[in-house]
Amino acid sequence: MTLMDDETKAELLAFLVMGQLVTLARSGDWLRTDHLIESSWIWLGSNGAQCDWLTRARLVAAARELAPQVRDWPFPKDETGLLRLFNLQSSWFLNYRTEIVQRLHAFCAAYLEQHSTG
Repeated sequence: MTLMDDETKAELLAFLVMGQLVTLARSGDWLRTDHLIESSWIWLGSNGAQCDWLTRARLVAAARELAPQVRDWPFPKDETGLLRLFNLQSSWFLNYRTEIVQRLHAFCAAYLEQHSTG
């Protein structure tokens, strides 16, 4: 199991924010908190990482804060286009070969540098 270092936190946060954007495109609403928590568990399991509950709660809260801030970035606006930003062949990963995912990751990493998440 991988411990939650700063890089792993940024990856999980970026994944949660992207999940928010997919849900917004799909339903017009943001993910509920319990769905964000479930998404974090799925990501942690897929990526062989572990996280204490407080850090996970802070990352979920950060995803809720950051998603509205990036919704007008040049992301695809439809579910199909957003899903292309994921690499789901072997696990739950974002496609870091795309510029927008790299930008989102950098944004999340900068946020975490400025805010303590445990």
